[in-house]
Amino acid sequence: MKRTETSAPILMFDSGIGGLTVLREARVLMPDRRFVYVADDAAFPYGDWEEPELNARIVGLFGELLERFRPEIAVIPCNTASTLSLASLRAAYPRTPFVGTVPAVKPAAERTRSGLVSVLATPGTVKRQYTRDLIAQWAQKCHVRLVGSTQLARLAETYMRHGFVDEEAVRAEIAPCFIEQDGRRTDIVVLACTHYPFLANRMRKTAPWPVDWLDPAEAIARRALSLLAPSAAHGDTRTEPRDLAVFTSGKADFATRRLMQGFGLSLEE
Repeated sequence: MKRTETSAPILMFDSGIGGLTVLREARVLMPDRRFVYVADDAAFPYGDWEEPELNARIVGLFGELLERFRPEIAVIPCNTASTLSLASLRAAYPRTPFVGTVPAVKPAAERTRSGLVSVLATPGTVKRQYTRDLIAQWAQKCHVRLVGSTQLARLAETYMRHGFVDEEAVRAEIAPCFIEQDGRRTDIVVLACTHYPFLANRMRKTAPWPVDWLDPAEAIARRALSLLAPSAAHGDTRTEPRDLAVFTSGKADFATRRLMQGFGLSLEE
């Protein structure tokens, strides 16, 4: 398909709709910018893939996306894609700045009072050495529990599309995050998947005690803003819908289309 001749967009890439949490923050900081949101729903969930195959898919797919949309920067809100493929993407496409997403271990370690922190993520992010290196570098004085959820991303997708979620299923998925040790309790849970903030209210409701749910969306958006050329802030200023959503399956259902339109995204036909 022919590329629309407007100012270079910001490309956002996620396994599904989770990256919309970052898009929401990015629009606040960059209201004049145009966005292309790509959901690799044909491969969702990424947690079901073997790492070499998934990495090859992501790198290959980006070759097509960068050629087509020629973005000024590419933002990858997806923790799984970032921790797995960011280095490969930067090596393969050195002319494109990439903004990745990693579990917010450092800010969690800085904020915790109890010293008990949990990182709630997909199983792939939990088992990746990258995550363990972050803990070793920034959270040596904390007890960090890694919790791999197999269902939360799917639950979030269902909730955003259809408006309901099984709260008991949410409770079961977050329960391992909460530990008590020597009179102290977990006080921070890092949301290390962009899907999870969509369920934050349900998590608060079903949690055994209040904690700080650490959502990195704003930090990711600020990092993206810092990489833009100063002159780019005055690009496309049209008021009609100008942001595009692309689903790799090409089969977005009615609920998904309605959701994208609610976020001001026109779907590719």
